[in-house]
Amino acid sequence: MSNDPVEHPGFCRDCLTGQRAGMRRCSACGSPRLVYHPELYQLTLAHIDCDAFYASVEKRDHPELADRPVIIGGGKRGVVSTACYIARIHGVRSAMPMFKALEACPQAVVIKPDMEKYVRVSRQIRALMQDLTPLVQPLSIDEAFLELAGTERLHHDPPARTLAKFARRVEQEIGITVSVGLSYCKFLAKIASDLQKPRGFSVIGAEEATRFLKERPVTMIWGVGKAFEATLERDGIRTIGQLQSIDETDLMRRYGAMGQRLFRLSRGLDDRAVEIDGEAKSVSSETTFNDDLCDYGDLVTHLRRLSEQVALRLRKADIAGHTVVLKLKTADFKSRTRNRRLESPTRLADRIFRTGMQLLEKETDGTRFRLIGIGVSDLSAPDLADPPDLVDAKAGRRAAAEAAINLLHDKFGKASVETGYTFGKDKRRK
Repeated sequence: MSNDPVEHPGFCRDCLTGQRAGMRRCSACGSPRLVYHPELYQLTLAHIDCDAFYASVEKRDHPELADRPVIIGGGKRGVVSTACYIARIHGVRSAMPMFKALEACPQAVVIKPDMEKYVRVSRQIRALMQDLTPLVQPLSIDEAFLELAGTERLHHDPPARTLAKFARRVEQEIGITVSVGLSYCKFLAKIASDLQKPRGFSVIGAEEATRFLKERPVTMIWGVGKAFEATLERDGIRTIGQLQSIDETDLMRRYGAMGQRLFRLSRGLDDRAVEIDGEAKSVSSETTFNDDLCDYGDLVTHLRRLSEQVALRLRKADIAGHTVVLKLKTADFKSRTRNRRLESPTRLADRIFRTGMQLLEKETDGTRFRLIGIGVSDLSAPDLADPPDLVDAKAGRRAAAEAAINLLHDKFGKASVETGYTFGKDKRRK
């Protein structure tokens, strides 16, 4: 059957057969998953978002969990990283305290995040994206913008159909699902990808933009969080349509630079291009404790394990970091961030850990902490990382010992050998 856009203004997302206007089920396979839109074959900018990414990967790897509510998170004091759609029906949401999530859905299966696995899957999906276009801008581990203008000749299909093929390929080859938002700008593409989750494919065109946005809440605009929402509420502004009725000068007089953003985005005006320079700015790892900790020795044990995790990620990514960053969160949820720039970049757990210990020592004054994290920023290539230390004569021996430990971990697993900082400590404590 012909897929001429003039003859067939829509297509089936399952078999990709072109569909005439008004069809409710695919004329070839009977699927109801049809997509129509007046601008379907003119739009080229997409936002792709994996559906409940961490939970989807775990369900893929554990088919027995397919029909059960799954929460990805850690410990009774932790928070929800993500939850599958079954758990969401019960009211579980990302960033919700774990005890509240289990109150809402006590039958849920809770799985500790496996970030190394999720990163591997993310890279597989990213590789498939880059098969479509070189213009891929990752926003996080599970979402990205793509610009497909000019790819029709390469793929012998307009971008809309190319994206549908991509979604089907991810499902078949990787085993998880994605939702696609297609539009003419980033702002609306990102909104579109969230409209019909999971396995969504939504289109927002230029002709309908202001009409589509009119009744939407102001929180749909990037940058309008709870605090700014309250400010707008005090001024009587609740919907994007109300912003559309206010001129740019007035909005800027009231809200400064944010006023200009409100003016433009409320009208669907967003000229930001898809940028391929979306590399990570830092590498870090953190943990939330089951019980608040104040003892320096207890905190050091966690700091060592986290430093080893960061060093492993740096080695796998073949990068190094110039600044060590310590993160702490007190029992009353106040955050502390301390950092120190090193004389040379590092990807050694030993240097990250020892710098972190020095930063931590100044913070252990009896304060009780619920979270600790360590990481590095100012990332660079590893060429100049970890030169011989002429001041600390033992540093070279520790570096050699760490290299030997890494070889044993690679061959026999992480439990095969440990340092004295972690050996014999209870690893079940979060």
